[in-house]
Amino acid sequence: MKMASFGHFIKEERDKHGWTQTEFGAKIGINAFAISKIENGAQKFSKTKLKELAELFEMEFQKVNDLFYADKFAVEAYKNHCSENVFVVADDNVKYLKNINAKQAKITFDQ
Repeated sequence: MKMASFGHFIKEERDKHGWTQTEFGAKIGINAFAISKIENGAQKFSKTKLKELAELFEMEFQKVNDLFYADKFAVEAYKNHCSENVFVVADDNVKYLKNINAKQAKITFDQ
């Protein structure tokens, strides 16, 4: 899925469902003014509502979660003038962390 921002993703999904900002806001528990700001990038969507958002859009939570954090990461990389290489390094770091955690989970102690 190609996305301009997480707010843009929300707007596209809301439009697909045929909901106005007011209708969508009532469903997710956010007022229409805040929905407008989220869709325009002036306000961030709350991570505490990601599961509810996934259910509302009938999507897997993991997909919505990934889109949310990818947007946050991309914004930070852009604001800090990072090169495209930052994404390769981040991918390597994630693989390293997964590997370390997998090894730690296998540690057994003699009783």
